[in-house]
Amino acid sequence: MSELDSDATGFLGRPATPRTIEDARIEAVIVRTLETKPPKATHWSSRSMARASGLSVSTVKRIWRTFGLQPHRLETYKLSNDPDFVAKLRDVVGLYVVPPKRAIVLCVDEKPQILAPDRSQPSFRMRPSQVERRSHDYKRHGTTSLFAALDIATGRVVGKCYGHHGPRNSPSF
Repeated sequence: MSELDSDATGFLGRPATPRTIEDARIEAVIVRTLETKPPKATHWSSRSMARASGLSVSTVKRIWRTFGLQPHRLETYKLSNDPDFVAKLRDVVGLYVVPPKRAIVLCVDEKPQILAPDRSQPSFRMRPSQVERRSHDYKRHGTTSLFAALDIATGRVVGKCYGHHGPRNSPSF
């Protein structure tokens, strides 16, 4: 029994039918999935990988499922560079957990109008049983300002969008 058989008994070690795909071809699909991207695409699809590797679509899907590869999935992350981040986080969460009497909490945020794929930090490549990860922030290419407020007592949200972000928009909200 090869090393790949012991690692992936659900696909490679099926007792009913002898395996016809060599370890080297399976390894090549895994390496290609983890270390390359197809031309003119953001990630491998089972069809594009099948074409590139000379295997069937169902075989590529079984290999990916066996080794926990999901090239179509993506998770985001954000690392703060602010040294006072933890203290600020506690202050903001404290407003929601134990709000002061007669207080109003407003949240101001920007909502991007278009996709902006230029990420501010490098991506972490996909690994077995772990999807690709990249930061959720990006270089902005056109934004609209969203002003919103949540009334915690009633759960009512009030919001308004502006094409321009500036101090004159805040009071009218």
